[in-house]
Amino acid sequence: MKKRLISANASEILAMTAAELKQSIKASEGRVIMSENVAGRETYIGDITNAEIARSFGADLILLNGVDVLAPQIAGLENEEGSFVEALHRLVGRPIGVNLEPVDNSANMAEERLVISKGRQANLETIQEIERLGLDFVCLTGNPGTGVTNEQIQKTIQLTKEHFSGLIIAGKMHGAGVDEPVSDADVVKGFIDAGADIILVPAVGTVPGFDDEELKTIVKSAHHHGALVLSAIGTSQESSDEDTVKQIAIRNKVCGVDIQHIGDAGYAGLAPVENIFAMSKAIRGIRHTVSMVARSINR
Repeated sequence: MKKRLISANASEILAMTAAELKQSIKASEGRVIMSENVAGRETYIGDITNAEIARSFGADLILLNGVDVLAPQIAGLENEEGSFVEALHRLVGRPIGVNLEPVDNSANMAEERLVISKGRQANLETIQEIERLGLDFVCLTGNPGTGVTNEQIQKTIQLTKEHFSGLIIAGKMHGAGVDEPVSDADVVKGFIDAGADIILVPAVGTVPGFDDEELKTIVKSAHHHGALVLSAIGTSQESSDEDTVKQIAIRNKVCGVDIQHIGDAGYAGLAPVENIFAMSKAIRGIRHTVSMVARSINR
Protein backbone atom coordinates (compact mmCIF):
# COMPACT_ATOMS: atom_id res chain seq x y z
CA MET A 1 0.00 0.00 0.00
CA LYS A 2 1.45 3.35 -1.08
CA LYS A 3 1.35 6.52 1.04
CA ARG A 4 -1.38 9.07 0.61
CA LEU A 5 -0.30 11.66 -1.92
CA ILE A 6 -0.27 14.59 0.50
CA SER A 7 2.30 12.80 2.69
CA ALA A 8 4.52 11.21 0.06
CA ASN A 9 8.01 12.16 -1.08
CA ALA A 10 8.75 12.96 -4.72
CA SER A 11 10.66 9.71 -5.22
CA GLU A 12 7.68 7.74 -3.90
CA ILE A 13 5.18 9.64 -6.04
CA LEU A 14 7.11 9.26 -9.28
CA ALA A 15 7.50 5.52 -8.67
CA MET A 16 3.73 4.97 -8.43
CA THR A 17 1.78 3.11 -11.09
CA ALA A 18 -1.47 4.64 -12.30
CA ALA A 19 -3.47 2.42 -9.95
CA GLU A 20 -1.22 3.32 -7.01
CA LEU A 21 -1.49 7.03 -7.79
CA LYS A 22 -5.27 6.77 -7.90
CA GLN A 23 -5.32 5.01 -4.52
CA SER A 24 -2.95 7.57 -2.99
CA ILE A 25 -5.26 10.37 -4.13
CA LYS A 26 -8.27 8.55 -2.70
CA ALA A 27 -6.44 8.05 0.61
CA SER A 28 -5.80 11.80 0.83
CA GLU A 29 -9.53 12.31 1.55
CA GLY A 30 -10.32 15.34 -0.57
CA ARG A 31 -7.10 17.25 0.09
CA VAL A 32 -5.39 17.04 -3.32
CA ILE A 33 -4.90 20.09 -5.56
CA MET A 34 -4.40 20.11 -9.32
CA SER A 35 -3.02 23.28 -10.90
CA GLU A 36 -3.57 23.84 -14.60
CA ASN A 37 -1.22 26.13 -16.52
CA VAL A 38 -0.74 27.33 -20.07
CA ALA A 39 2.58 25.60 -20.60
CA GLY A 40 3.76 27.51 -23.64
CA ARG A 41 3.35 30.94 -22.06
CA GLU A 42 6.37 32.57 -20.45
CA THR A 43 5.87 33.10 -16.73
CA TYR A 44 5.89 36.54 -15.15
CA ILE A 45 9.09 35.44 -13.41
CA GLY A 46 10.62 34.75 -16.81
CA ASP A 47 13.13 31.93 -16.51
CA ILE A 48 11.25 29.08 -14.79
CA THR A 49 8.12 27.10 -15.63
CA ASN A 50 4.57 27.69 -14.47
CA ALA A 51 4.69 24.13 -13.12
CA GLU A 52 7.51 25.02 -10.71
CA ILE A 53 5.63 28.06 -9.47
CA ALA A 54 2.40 26.11 -8.94
CA ARG A 55 4.16 23.31 -7.09
CA SER A 56 5.89 25.76 -4.76
CA PHE A 57 2.54 27.24 -3.68
CA GLY A 58 0.75 23.96 -2.99
CA ALA A 59 -0.10 22.07 -6.20
CA ASP A 60 0.10 18.27 -6.02
CA LEU A 61 -0.73 17.51 -9.67
CA ILE A 62 0.33 19.58 -12.67
CA LEU A 63 -1.96 19.79 -15.72
CA LEU A 64 -0.50 21.37 -18.86
CA ASN A 65 -2.90 23.21 -21.13
CA GLY A 66 -2.44 24.18 -24.76
CA VAL A 67 0.39 21.72 -25.43
CA ASP A 68 0.75 20.35 -28.95
CA VAL A 69 2.19 16.97 -27.94
CA LEU A 70 3.43 16.37 -31.50
CA ALA A 71 5.50 19.59 -31.38
CA PRO A 72 5.68 20.62 -27.70
CA GLN A 73 6.82 24.08 -26.65
CA ILE A 74 7.17 24.51 -22.87
CA ALA A 75 8.29 27.92 -21.67
CA GLY A 76 11.18 27.66 -19.22
CA LEU A 77 12.46 24.29 -20.46
CA GLU A 78 14.45 25.52 -23.46
CA ASN A 79 17.78 24.49 -21.91
CA GLU A 80 16.63 21.24 -20.27
CA GLU A 81 17.69 17.84 -21.58
CA GLY A 82 15.28 15.06 -22.46
CA SER A 83 11.54 15.25 -23.02
CA PHE A 84 9.41 17.89 -21.31
CA VAL A 85 7.92 15.16 -19.13
CA GLU A 86 11.33 14.01 -17.91
CA ALA A 87 12.37 17.61 -17.29
CA LEU A 88 9.26 18.47 -15.28
CA HIS A 89 9.54 15.28 -13.26
CA ARG A 90 13.08 16.36 -12.32
CA LEU A 91 12.08 19.94 -11.54
CA VAL A 92 8.81 19.52 -9.64
CA GLY A 93 8.76 15.87 -8.53
CA ARG A 94 5.02 15.61 -9.18
CA PRO A 95 2.70 13.77 -11.59
CA ILE A 96 2.41 15.57 -14.93
CA GLY A 97 -0.55 15.45 -17.29
CA VAL A 98 -1.85 17.22 -20.41
CA ASN A 99 -5.19 18.21 -21.85
CA LEU A 100 -6.22 16.47 -25.06
CA GLU A 101 -9.42 17.72 -26.64
CA PRO A 102 -11.99 15.32 -28.21
CA VAL A 103 -13.23 17.75 -30.84
CA ASP A 104 -16.61 16.94 -32.41
CA ASN A 105 -16.85 18.55 -35.84
CA SER A 106 -20.61 17.97 -35.92
CA ALA A 107 -21.25 19.69 -32.59
CA ASN A 108 -24.13 22.13 -32.26
CA MET A 109 -22.08 25.21 -31.38
CA ALA A 110 -23.25 27.98 -29.06
CA GLU A 111 -20.40 30.29 -30.12
CA GLU A 112 -17.80 30.63 -32.86
CA ARG A 113 -15.58 27.54 -33.12
CA LEU A 114 -11.90 27.81 -32.22
CA VAL A 115 -9.78 25.56 -34.44
CA ILE A 116 -6.85 23.90 -32.64
CA SER A 117 -3.88 21.90 -33.94
CA LYS A 118 -3.94 18.14 -34.40
CA GLY A 119 -1.37 17.77 -31.61
CA ARG A 120 -3.78 19.29 -29.10
CA GLN A 121 -6.69 17.10 -30.15
CA ALA A 122 -7.42 13.64 -28.80
CA ASN A 123 -6.74 11.13 -31.56
CA LEU A 124 -4.83 7.89 -31.95
CA GLU A 125 -1.54 9.61 -32.79
CA THR A 126 -1.58 11.99 -29.80
CA ILE A 127 -2.69 9.26 -27.40
CA GLN A 128 0.15 7.02 -28.53
CA GLU A 129 2.54 9.96 -28.14
CA ILE A 130 1.58 10.70 -24.53
CA GLU A 131 2.14 7.03 -23.75
CA ARG A 132 5.60 7.22 -25.33
CA LEU A 133 6.41 10.38 -23.38
CA GLY A 134 5.42 8.76 -20.08
CA LEU A 135 2.82 11.24 -18.92
CA ASP A 136 1.14 10.28 -15.66
CA PHE A 137 -2.39 11.30 -16.64
CA VAL A 138 -4.42 12.78 -19.47
CA CYS A 139 -7.42 15.07 -19.17
CA LEU A 140 -10.00 14.63 -21.94
CA THR A 141 -11.78 17.97 -21.89
CA GLY A 142 -12.36 21.10 -23.95
CA ASN A 143 -11.10 24.66 -23.90
CA PRO A 144 -13.59 27.45 -24.63
CA GLY A 145 -14.99 27.32 -28.16
CA THR A 146 -13.24 24.15 -29.31
CA GLY A 147 -16.40 22.12 -29.91
CA VAL A 148 -15.78 19.24 -27.52
CA THR A 149 -18.92 17.21 -26.76
CA ASN A 150 -19.65 14.71 -24.02
CA GLU A 151 -20.47 12.11 -26.68
CA GLN A 152 -17.03 12.52 -28.25
CA ILE A 153 -15.34 12.45 -24.85
CA GLN A 154 -16.99 9.10 -24.12
CA LYS A 155 -15.84 7.63 -27.44
CA THR A 156 -12.31 8.91 -26.83
CA ILE A 157 -12.10 7.38 -23.35
CA GLN A 158 -12.41 3.94 -24.92
CA LEU A 159 -9.65 4.69 -27.44
CA THR A 160 -7.40 6.14 -24.73
CA LYS A 161 -7.90 3.11 -22.50
CA GLU A 162 -6.53 0.89 -25.27
CA HIS A 163 -3.34 2.87 -25.83
CA PHE A 164 -2.48 4.79 -22.63
CA SER A 165 -1.40 3.33 -19.29
CA GLY A 166 -1.77 6.49 -17.18
CA LEU A 167 -4.84 7.81 -15.39
CA ILE A 168 -7.73 9.03 -17.55
CA ILE A 169 -9.60 12.13 -16.43
CA ALA A 170 -12.72 12.97 -18.44
CA GLY A 171 -15.36 15.67 -18.42
CA LYS A 172 -16.06 19.34 -19.05
CA MET A 173 -15.29 22.37 -16.89
CA HIS A 174 -17.72 24.51 -18.92
CA GLY A 175 -19.60 24.29 -22.21
CA ALA A 176 -16.49 24.36 -24.48
CA GLY A 177 -18.64 26.29 -26.94
CA VAL A 178 -21.24 23.52 -27.32
CA ASP A 179 -24.97 23.87 -26.70
CA GLU A 180 -25.47 20.94 -24.30
CA PRO A 181 -25.57 20.31 -20.52
CA VAL A 182 -22.03 20.42 -19.12
CA SER A 183 -22.53 17.35 -16.95
CA ASP A 184 -25.23 15.13 -15.48
CA ALA A 185 -25.57 11.68 -13.94
CA ASP A 186 -26.12 9.88 -17.26
CA VAL A 187 -23.07 11.48 -18.84
CA VAL A 188 -20.93 10.53 -15.87
CA LYS A 189 -22.14 6.91 -15.91
CA GLY A 190 -21.20 6.71 -19.60
CA PHE A 191 -17.70 7.99 -18.88
CA ILE A 192 -17.19 5.47 -16.09
CA ASP A 193 -18.47 2.59 -18.21
CA ALA A 194 -16.06 3.64 -20.97
CA GLY A 195 -13.13 3.40 -18.55
CA ALA A 196 -12.52 6.84 -17.00
CA ASP A 197 -10.59 6.79 -13.72
CA ILE A 198 -11.50 10.32 -12.65
CA ILE A 199 -14.64 12.27 -13.53
CA LEU A 200 -14.16 15.99 -14.17
CA VAL A 201 -17.07 18.26 -13.30
CA PRO A 202 -17.41 22.02 -12.85
CA ALA A 203 -16.83 23.23 -9.32
CA VAL A 204 -20.06 24.28 -7.65
CA GLY A 205 -20.21 28.06 -7.91
CA THR A 206 -18.62 28.24 -11.36
CA VAL A 207 -21.24 27.12 -13.92
CA PRO A 208 -24.84 28.40 -13.74
CA GLY A 209 -27.32 25.79 -12.56
CA PHE A 210 -24.82 23.13 -11.44
CA ASP A 211 -25.49 22.94 -7.72
CA ASP A 212 -24.45 21.06 -4.61
CA GLU A 213 -27.09 18.38 -4.87
CA GLU A 214 -26.20 17.55 -8.46
CA LEU A 215 -22.53 17.31 -7.56
CA LYS A 216 -23.24 15.10 -4.54
CA THR A 217 -25.24 12.74 -6.75
CA ILE A 218 -22.36 12.50 -9.22
CA VAL A 219 -19.79 11.98 -6.46
CA LYS A 220 -21.78 9.17 -4.85
CA SER A 221 -22.31 7.44 -8.20
CA ALA A 222 -18.66 7.79 -9.23
CA HIS A 223 -17.38 6.49 -5.91
CA HIS A 224 -19.82 3.58 -6.02
CA HIS A 225 -18.39 2.56 -9.39
CA GLY A 226 -14.75 2.98 -8.36
CA ALA A 227 -14.03 6.35 -9.97
CA LEU A 228 -12.77 9.53 -8.33
CA VAL A 229 -14.10 13.05 -8.88
CA LEU A 230 -12.25 16.25 -9.81
CA SER A 231 -14.04 19.58 -9.40
CA ALA A 232 -12.66 22.28 -11.68
CA ILE A 233 -12.54 26.06 -11.56
CA GLY A 234 -12.32 26.64 -15.30
CA THR A 235 -14.33 29.85 -15.62
CA SER A 236 -11.59 32.41 -14.82
CA GLN A 237 -12.81 32.55 -11.20
CA GLU A 238 -9.40 31.16 -10.30
CA SER A 239 -8.32 34.81 -10.65
CA SER A 240 -10.98 36.07 -8.22
CA ASP A 241 -10.11 37.18 -4.69
CA GLU A 242 -8.88 34.63 -2.13
CA ASP A 243 -12.19 34.56 -0.26
CA THR A 244 -14.06 33.48 -3.39
CA VAL A 245 -11.58 30.68 -4.05
CA LYS A 246 -11.79 29.50 -0.44
CA GLN A 247 -15.60 29.47 -0.53
CA ILE A 248 -15.59 27.40 -3.71
CA ALA A 249 -13.01 25.02 -2.24
CA ILE A 250 -14.89 24.35 1.00
CA ARG A 251 -18.24 24.00 -0.76
CA ASN A 252 -16.89 21.36 -3.12
CA LYS A 253 -15.07 19.51 -0.35
CA VAL A 254 -18.40 19.26 1.49
CA CYS A 255 -19.81 17.63 -1.65
CA GLY A 256 -17.11 14.94 -1.45
CA VAL A 257 -14.76 15.56 -4.37
CA ASP A 258 -11.33 13.89 -4.33
CA ILE A 259 -9.30 16.53 -6.22
CA GLN A 260 -9.78 20.27 -6.58
CA HIS A 261 -8.56 21.91 -9.77
CA ILE A 262 -7.59 25.55 -10.07
CA GLY A 263 -7.37 26.90 -13.60
CA ASP A 264 -4.92 28.95 -15.64
CA ALA A 265 -6.61 32.34 -16.02
CA GLY A 266 -4.22 34.46 -14.01
CA TYR A 267 -0.82 35.99 -14.58
CA ALA A 268 0.93 34.52 -17.62
CA GLY A 269 -1.17 31.35 -17.80
CA LEU A 270 -1.33 30.42 -14.11
CA ALA A 271 -3.78 31.14 -11.31
CA PRO A 272 -2.56 33.86 -8.95
CA VAL A 273 -0.19 32.05 -6.60
CA GLU A 274 -1.92 33.44 -3.51
CA ASN A 275 -5.10 31.69 -4.66
CA ILE A 276 -3.36 28.31 -5.02
CA PHE A 277 -1.99 28.80 -1.51
CA ALA A 278 -5.39 29.90 -0.18
CA MET A 279 -7.08 26.82 -1.66
CA SER A 280 -4.43 24.61 -0.09
CA LYS A 281 -4.90 26.10 3.37
CA ALA A 282 -8.68 25.95 3.05
CA ILE A 283 -8.98 22.26 2.20
CA ARG A 284 -6.06 20.83 4.22
CA GLY A 285 -4.79 23.43 6.68
CA ILE A 286 -1.38 24.97 7.19
CA ARG A 287 0.28 21.74 8.38
CA HIS A 288 -0.22 19.83 5.15
CA THR A 289 0.32 22.96 3.10
CA VAL A 290 3.76 23.53 4.65
CA SER A 291 4.57 19.83 4.23
CA MET A 292 3.80 20.12 0.53
CA VAL A 293 5.63 23.36 -0.24
CA ALA A 294 8.65 22.75 2.00
CA ARG A 295 9.34 19.07 1.29
CA SER A 296 12.38 18.81 -0.96
CA ILE A 297 11.89 17.18 -4.34
CA ASN A 298 15.21 15.38 -3.68
CA ARG A 299 13.63 13.22 -0.96
